[in-house]
Amino acid sequence: MPTDRDIVRPIILAVGIALAGLLIGAGFARAREADRYVTVKGISEREVQADLAIWPLRIVAAHDDLATANAQLQSSLEKIRVFLTNNSVDPTQAQLQDFSVTDAQTNQYSGGSSAGARFVIRQTVVVRSTKPELVRAASQKVSELVSNGVVLSSGGEYGNGGPTFVFTGLNKLKPQMIGEATARARESAEQFARDSRSSIGGIRRASQGVFEILPRDQAEGITEASQVIKTVRVVTTIDYALSK
Repeated sequence: MPTDRDIVRPIILAVGIALAGLLIGAGFARAREADRYVTVKGISEREVQADLAIWPLRIVAAHDDLATANAQLQSSLEKIRVFLTNNSVDPTQAQLQDFSVTDAQTNQYSGGSSAGARFVIRQTVVVRSTKPELVRAASQKVSELVSNGVVLSSGGEYGNGGPTFVFTGLNKLKPQMIGEATARARESAEQFARDSRSSIGGIRRASQGVFEILPRDQAEGITEASQVIKTVRVVTTIDYALSK
């Protein structure tokens, strides 16, 4: 005949198993609740104007007499200074770079051909200005230099020879744009929470993203460096916790 102790033991064991199941279930529920979050993106854009222009002008002078070729080069340099002055671009900001002289008779690959001038002198005039609009206007009149006998070439380390327009004020924009992008990301998260009948919790993870400087007119063949007006963009990605 079973004793009272024999009856109580199974009851205690059953109660313990039931309590353990409840605790484990609550633990899983809490874990699932912690995994509820939404990932949102916030974007901030600004239209900015370049504050620096860099314009390389590559000059070429050629002649069978070296002194004559050099005289042609010096004449071209003077014509460029006058051209810049006439277009309100400070010629004192122009720097001379990449001077080179080629003697065709010392070129082992010429095969002794006498075609063309013996001496070719090349030099690059790099115009640097904090008035990009003036440089852009001057670059559109570059044919005047050619009409005055200045021989220009393209190619080389500065790209196609046109002006490059640079925006240097990015660091001043960063704090405000990051704040704006973050605010827009939260607006998106709050809208999602309302739609899902949830509430927004704390930030689980945030990624600022990379600042981009893009051409304002984003069309094929248009580069950011060729445009005075540009678009600065940053995208922030944030994970917000959700709770019922």
